[in-house]
Amino acid sequence: MIEVNNIHKSFGDTHVLKGVSSHFEKGKTNLIIGQSGSGKTVFIKCLLGLFSTDEGTISYDGKIYSELTGDEQRDLRQEMGMVFQGSALFDSMTVEGNVMFPLGMFTKQSKSEMQDRANIVLKRVNLIDAHKKFPSEISGGMQKRVAIARAIVMNPKYLFCDEPNSGLDPKTAILIDNLIHEITQEYDITTVINTHDMNSVMEIGEKIIFLKNGLKEWEGSNKEIFKTDNEAVTDFVYSSELFKKVRQMYIEERN
Repeated sequence: MIEVNNIHKSFGDTHVLKGVSSHFEKGKTNLIIGQSGSGKTVFIKCLLGLFSTDEGTISYDGKIYSELTGDEQRDLRQEMGMVFQGSALFDSMTVEGNVMFPLGMFTKQSKSEMQDRANIVLKRVNLIDAHKKFPSEISGGMQKRVAIARAIVMNPKYLFCDEPNSGLDPKTAILIDNLIHEITQEYDITTVINTHDMNSVMEIGEKIIFLKNGLKEWEGSNKEIFKTDNEAVTDFVYSSELFKKVRQMYIEERN
């Protein structure tokens, strides 16, 4: 579990996060949504330890990050997997090489051990025959699956995804959502996803935090978001035609 308690973050005179508190449970997909400039990216970078907070604390299974030594913080970061927007694969490395990269950086495993581990996670994300291909030789959806395989190759306790569906067609986006959700449950990972994709909210939003102007404006599940009367949330969410239809279906069912 990740617990966030009253965190603030400023850059110069710009106060980006203004006392955000929440918690993210193991085995669940936790989503952060909000408009551009709401503080989503800064928030997830604080969770990753890339930005230090000005006030407040972030704890990981009871360990407060700011109270850890430098070595303890490095050890904790090795328990974090990250799926970057755009996948961020190394063009000069094969699929297998990309997945093995964290193992080569942070473990003393032999090449055969690393290959065995890479085979396991590539099989899990349904990539069987792509090991020797380069990122330019596979589709965007396959690249995203490689990124997920790389993120879980170290058996992380915490998985962070930044706009994992960016640039994908709707059908592939749903497949990636479902894959992340399945892996979260199977590995009992604490997963945090930064997204603007309302399909993701509807499909896998077990816990949703809505940020606006650096404040936590609302939190709840994908079922509860249809019931809220919070005007800021409804203005944001129902700008999607899909959500307007789903909202109407929900109202009609209740009536």
